[in-house]
Amino acid sequence: MKKELLRAIKQHQHIRVIYLGSDGHTSIRVIRPLAIEGERLKAYCLTRKGPRVFAINNLLAIEPVVNDHAV
Repeated sequence: MKKELLRAIKQHQHIRVIYLGSDGHTSIRVIRPLAIEGERLKAYCLTRKGPRVFAINNLLAIEPVVNDHAV
């Protein structure tokens, strides 16, 4: 998964993720990944309209987004 995240960072690509939150609930987010620091992904969350940090181990699925549609 880190390989795909690094590609999205390098290409300035938005991705859609399914994320398992600390409360045990899943959410679907569209994010712009910015950097990987250890086991954390720094990103701008377009869904929540703000910067966020995601635990990479809690990313259940990722897919690229092109023209606001998942590929």
